[in-house]
Amino acid sequence: MSFEHLSLKKAAAFVRMDERELRHAARRGEIPHSKRGDDLFFERRMLEEWNQRRIMGLPAVKLAPEHVLATNSERSRTDSPDAVVQELLARGAVEACLQSRTKPAVLRDMVAISDATGNLFDPALLLSGLEEREAAASTAVGGGAAFLHARFHDPYLAAESFISLARTPSPIFFGAQDGEGTDIFFLVCCTDHSKHLHALARLCLLVHGTGLLDGLRAAAGADEMRELVSAAENEWLGANV
Repeated sequence: MSFEHLSLKKAAAFVRMDERELRHAARRGEIPHSKRGDDLFFERRMLEEWNQRRIMGLPAVKLAPEHVLATNSERSRTDSPDAVVQELLARGAVEACLQSRTKPAVLRDMVAISDATGNLFDPALLLSGLEEREAAASTAVGGGAAFLHARFHDPYLAAESFISLARTPSPIFFGAQDGEGTDIFFLVCCTDHSKHLHALARLCLLVHGTGLLDGLRAAAGADEMRELVSAAENEWLGANV
């Protein structure tokens, strides 16, 4: 399934974009694709990876409608609650003082935190996926936050979808486009691609549209960090849903 190739029409429906917009992105060289005559075809897993990067890079004014689409998609397929981030934030997977000092150490330690929940099937495979993603493009989104995730979606990495969260004592270089260091790390691992996009879009809105990051930096410990995530998401939902 991951190596399935989609026509332009199916690809546009998959990423919820206008066909012309997707064609232009392909012609600009943003997305790997192939041509058969005048028709464009996209490898599904490469399209998924590009769409993740697109969502994480959207400004708030464009992210909001994208988030609405992701939310409505989840509602139509499942009975998942709207409070997606707090529901996915795994018990025991919040670390208030991550001692990692380099990007490779952050990736290893975040996988270890996630593995301690007993939710992962293959920690080594997740780590490899995170490393591959960072090699392709940093998951740092500016403001001192990063959303770690595997480059290609694998529904068999974990028993159920989850998010892990950690804070380092001081910012480290993680490749953010704003040139600033990163000290707040979310690891997103979802068994379903649609839920993964939903979680990424929601995290982007919370990080860039609320005071969550400042709160997480000032929090006394892991329990307070968890409470702040829930409060920020509930506040955002109350104002926007």
